[in-house]
Formats: sequence, C-alpha cells, structure tokens
Amino acid sequence: MAEKIIITSDSTTDLSPELLERYGVQLMRLGVSLNDKDFTDGVDITPEMIYENYRTNKTLPKTAAPNLEECDAFFRKYVDQGYSVIHFTISSEMSSTYQNSVIAAQDFENVHVVDSRNLSTGGGLLVIRAAELAREGKLSSAEIAQHCRDLAPYVDASFVIDSLEFLYKGGRCSAVAMLGANLMNFKPCIVVKGGKMGVGKKYRGKFESVLLKYIEDRVGDASDIVRDHIFITHAGCDQPVVDACVEKLKSLAQFKEVHVTRAGCTVSSHCGRNTLGVLFIRTHEI
Repeated sequence: MAEKIIITSDSTTDLSPELLERYGVQLMRLGVSLNDKDFTDGVDITPEMIYENYRTNKTLPKTAAPNLEECDAFFRKYVDQGYSVIHFTISSEMSSTYQNSVIAAQDFENVHVVDSRNLSTGGGLLVIRAAELAREGKLSSAEIAQHCRDLAPYVDASFVIDSLEFLYKGGRCSAVAMLGANLMNFKPCIVVKGGKMGVGKKYRGKFESVLLKYIEDRVGDASDIVRDHIFITHAGCDQPVVDACVEKLKSLAQFKEVHVTRAGCTVSSHCGRNTLGVLFIRTHEI
C-alpha cells in the first residue's frame, strides 16, 4: 500500500490560499498577542489590523509558537487518519516553533519535522518542493524530509524594508541605526543566511526605484537560479509597486511560475507595510 503523505507547515511560510489548496498544505498557526488579547495568525487577526493598531496605539504584537499540547494535537489529527506528516517550521534560530514541534513529533513514528532555516516564502519554497515530490510518489516521507533539509541552504531569501520603524519598535535595531538610516534615506536589504537574518546591501532613493534595483541585483541573469518557482512576497505594498516589481522580474528571465503572495502577521509585525522580497532556490548553496 502506498504511503499517504501530507505536507504541513507553521503559518509563517506565507503561501497564498490558492497555493495551500493546490498542494493540500495544512497550517499549524502561530499565536499573536496584541493589546493583552490573544489571536490566531491568519484566522482572527490580519496584517491590516496590526497596522491599524499601530497607527492608533503605537504598539506591536508578539507572536507565540504553538505549545507542545497544540503541536501534539495537530500531528495526531493527521496520523490518526493514516498519514505520514512532513512538517515545516520557521528557522529554529528565530522561534521555538521548531523545538516544540520536534518534541511533540517524538510521540509518533511517522512525523518528520523540517527546520526550513528560513522565514516567509523562503520556507514556502521547501513546502512546495516537498508537495511535488510527494505527488511523484517515488520517495518516502523520511526521504522527502531529508531532501528538503539538504535543500534549505540553497534557498535565497531577502527583503527590502522602506523604514526601520517596526524593527526599532520591536527591539531588533537600535535608535542610532534607525536615525542614521532615516537621515541617509537608506533602505536596507535583510538577507537570511544560516538560519539568521542579517543586513545586506543598503540602498538609497525612492522605494519603488530601490526595489527594481534590488531585484536586478538578486536575480541577475538567473543563470544559477532554479526557475520552477520564484516568489515576490510583500507586506502590503501599493499594487502599482508590486506590479512594477513583477514586470521587472519577468524582464530578467523566464520563470515557469512567478508567485505573488502577501506576508502574514509574523513578517508584517516585524518589518512594516512597505517591505518586499524576492525569494527563490539557487543551484548552489548561498
């Protein structure tokens, strides 16, 4: 009898509802605490609610990893239906989601937890790869999970942030850095490497112009990029800006699928509305 495999992830992978349905991906959603009230990421709180609250109260939410009981219940639901589970989490360097999932998975023989070493659709790229391999039916769940662990260092994920205000308010950059960036009109590129976020190139100028230059820098001639899937993921940028970025990307190379997705509560609460990234898999480790 063929192994029944289901692909799951936490809610930080920022895949669109259409992609979740297309690949049959199920989400373990993070908790969000805002103004002493508890919410569930993507269910009863959205990035727009976070932005509106910040405009009104100047407070940002805190995200919470699913606890052990929640992880156990989530896995058990699918195991009891006869599935082998391949579960993806945000980088273990950024959240305790991975650790809690691993501990809960120890109670099951057929739950495989993959540390994406990434965030947002950087992890989403691995989720899609796993789903495609599962549909091919040539590899076991354990083999697919290991393939994705080995592939994680090949994922190129980065974002450009228009303002450091949310990072500053969230305690992720100093007031001096924020002041310097504002005075110099810097738009920093945040790069994920080794499971951690760091600052890459610093751009100057108008946000849309910066984004077009950033995409050109990251993609180049695309000779070392796997062209099956590439993402433009943003945290609420104006549609004309997003459209211009998509056209720029398509002008650089021919990709099989260009996905445009909206970042969820995790990225949005840390980076703010005017944040946009291009994410893809390279043919070599980054």
